[in-house]
Amino acid sequence: MKDFIDDAKIQTLLEEARDPDPSEIREILAKARSKKRLEPEETAKLLQVEDPELLEEIFQLAGELKKAIYGNRIVFFAPLYIGNKCINNCLYCGFRNSNNAIDRVTLSMEELEREVITLEKEGHKRLILVYGEHPDYDADFICKTMEVVYNTKIENGEIRRVNINAAPMDVEDYKKLLDTGIGTFQIFQETYHHKTYSLLHPAGDRKADYQWRLYGLDRAMEAGIDDVGIGALFGLYDWKFEVLGLLYHSIHLEERFGVGPHTISVPRIEPALNTPFYRNNKYHVSDQDFKKLVAILRLSVPYTGLILTARENAEIRKEVIPLGVTQIDAGSRIGIGAYSKSQALLPEKEQFQLGDIRSLDEVIGELAEQGYVPSFCTAGYRCGRTGEYFMKLAKTGLVQNYCLPNALLTFKEYLEDFASEKTREIGERLIRENLEEIGKKDPARRNFVEEKLQLIAQGARDIYI
Repeated sequence: MKDFIDDAKIQTLLEEARDPDPSEIREILAKARSKKRLEPEETAKLLQVEDPELLEEIFQLAGELKKAIYGNRIVFFAPLYIGNKCINNCLYCGFRNSNNAIDRVTLSMEELEREVITLEKEGHKRLILVYGEHPDYDADFICKTMEVVYNTKIENGEIRRVNINAAPMDVEDYKKLLDTGIGTFQIFQETYHHKTYSLLHPAGDRKADYQWRLYGLDRAMEAGIDDVGIGALFGLYDWKFEVLGLLYHSIHLEERFGVGPHTISVPRIEPALNTPFYRNNKYHVSDQDFKKLVAILRLSVPYTGLILTARENAEIRKEVIPLGVTQIDAGSRIGIGAYSKSQALLPEKEQFQLGDIRSLDEVIGELAEQGYVPSFCTAGYRCGRTGEYFMKLAKTGLVQNYCLPNALLTFKEYLEDFASEKTREIGERLIRENLEEIGKKDPARRNFVEEKLQLIAQGARDIYI
């Protein structure tokens, strides 16, 4: 079957875009500034920019565009790995079934509760549950784990949004997840390059079926899940090709369903226990190219959230966040059962190595000091601001009217219930500064938000607009 990723066409676009004219690049940047999605031909030309002055213009505009659409907020979440059994043998993955150095573990429902309680005590409100591809982790099992997460609460701690990263399913199984209250369903194609995909995913494995995976989110949307997330594992093939693959995937979803992906994730390949592929790989992405690809994705698909994970170390995250990132994880542990064990690293139970193992409070304090508003907001999903409706708000920049106030409200909750004294002091100052900015444009709106903040200070929780 023919699919919407044409390898030869992408390679041709990149070849024809070499040595782009600066005036043409600035015309493309002017289009991006208007919040319009770029075409593959335009993105290909941005990818070929090497001139330092033009690159700086790309970086600056990416930050401006993110702020114009999403404001100065950063959404926080945490990954929670449920089980690492896997029937596939992906050469780059620590969970591959031939890796005998990995302890195969699946959380019991009691162990899952302990993990969730630990996360709630840290202040988390949003999780993404992650599963290996294995018959044990079918839709019914995933639904059961979602129910446990939603039903596990302690004091002021609760999880309000559960996203899922799991193997592709059929439409009927996706409907089960929808009925259980799924947030976003996330599938990474890993690499969009067909030949490389075949080389890295041995024949006979379920994951070897490129098209089953490629159209996995189509089936999710057919089932009614209107928030989906795409991604590529950068470092498996040429990063420029993968950026265009992500753009074509976004265009495909937008053309077929009227709405593009809710998020795009940009993980880079990291070392994993007993996994030599990382050392022998020739497509590693440099830090400078990584910054470039994040900024270009922000310009190419301006209405879509960009996720930067704790795979990256603290230093590179600090450099990349200003280039258009909207979501990050923090306080993350990816070893099975690592949260309740208070262990930062469990190599024999991890898919890869984390780069940033700082606590949630440390990361929140640093970002708040830099002027970003940490957000745990889940209001949009519960108010129906998802899918096409959310995209309309994002494309016009009107999403800020909801998201910034809700970010302030959830940040206030965090400061009241979980923050260190230092972070609380920084955070309260940041809230006051943002209220002043809101008041300059709309005094009535400032008063409205301030009243909600006062309710939280008096003990109310889960207040949103």
